[in-house]
Amino acid sequence: MAERLDANARDAVLRAMGIEQWHVRETHAAAAEPMVGSDESPTVVKTEAVVKLDDTSNRPTAEIDWETLRHNVKRCTQCRLHETRTQSVFGVGDDSARVMVVGEAPGAEEDRTGEPFVGRAGHMLDSMLKAIGIDRPSVFIANVIKCRPPQNRDPRADEVAACAGYLEAQVVHVKPNVILAVGRVAAQHLLGSTETLGRLRAQRDLSAFGVPVLVTYHPAYLLRTPVQKARAWEDLKRLRSLIEAGQ
Repeated sequence: MAERLDANARDAVLRAMGIEQWHVRETHAAAAEPMVGSDESPTVVKTEAVVKLDDTSNRPTAEIDWETLRHNVKRCTQCRLHETRTQSVFGVGDDSARVMVVGEAPGAEEDRTGEPFVGRAGHMLDSMLKAIGIDRPSVFIANVIKCRPPQNRDPRADEVAACAGYLEAQVVHVKPNVILAVGRVAAQHLLGSTETLGRLRAQRDLSAFGVPVLVTYHPAYLLRTPVQKARAWEDLKRLRSLIEAGQ
């Protein structure tokens, strides 16, 4: 884990994200319900049941060999997504990290490179972590599902269920102190909830696989809706507090 950034270094990182001063302004608008179509929209996973990963059968009961797990993900054919993928996306980072970042699914660039959170969204995630003194190599980054859904559609319930054992095996091996769920779809599936992202962000007792979960916005959403970066900053400060408290 990187050292805590001093104020000047932090401000430089935030400016790199396109914000001169990333201060939270207490306004009535900030507390209002977001408009339909935002990342906090009450719309849930399209016509599909939300799978609570804690409830998935065939969960690992002991730590699996990491390279065996990687091999199994690479060769997986448990759902039809293997028919359209270029390659599966196992995850990257420190396999004994204190923080695990979990997103929704690989996109086109991730499918091409085999690495999660690349491109503009990946750079935004890096900047978000740097803002609280964390560098990307010190966390482990994965997705709820390991193969790209066609046209980047939301993952289906059977696809999430097929990958649930892989994600839990990763959590069992990494043993993170906290999971940062980024985006509505990842948060809903991790937590087995149809609550909006805004309501999930407000909760303080969430967990998946026995690990505390903190919910925030997806970096791609923040790129589209920079006004929400102030709220994301509050989430990141809470993540920093959890780390410092030894959570």
